[in-house]
Amino acid sequence: MTHHHKKCTASDPLEPLGSGPRFQDEFCGMLEDSPMFNGLDWSEIRILSNHMKAYRVCEGTILFREGDDGSYMCLVIEGQIDIHKENRDFEDKVVSSVEDGKTFGEMAMVDGEPRSASAIVAMETTLAILTRDDFNRLVQEKPALGVKILMRIARLLSQRLRRTSGILVDYLEG
Repeated sequence: MTHHHKKCTASDPLEPLGSGPRFQDEFCGMLEDSPMFNGLDWSEIRILSNHMKAYRVCEGTILFREGDDGSYMCLVIEGQIDIHKENRDFEDKVVSSVEDGKTFGEMAMVDGEPRSASAIVAMETTLAILTRDDFNRLVQEKPALGVKILMRIARLLSQRLRRTSGILVDYLEG
């Protein structure tokens, strides 16, 4: 599954990928393979795919910076995004890497607060993006599906918070 038809260029850091029925099926397959959305019915995946867009993004692209307004979440289909945060000395640290099948940016989509970290493309990456507006539209059209997706996002944020709490207690005891 490669989309390397032409070299990624900085002038076009976010290149929209595909359209039409064949791409729609391929895109649905990509969504279905992700831990965030697997277990949804194919009909639900199809509805979701109509509310998301896929992009190819060049290495080095800054998707967003810590403090930016945020209104979308991303699913990494293929590639890697590094999540950067500044420490109290304003040094840039990579706090995590997001790879195939994983999501990032959910907090800003849910709470509308500024981005808590920066996201930088570590290698050419294929992304699926769900904006808050598209998610709200999906919730209005298909409330049950909206609730399922929101529960998955809530579970993911809860798992991350538990993991962070564990790291924090180790740090405080150390």
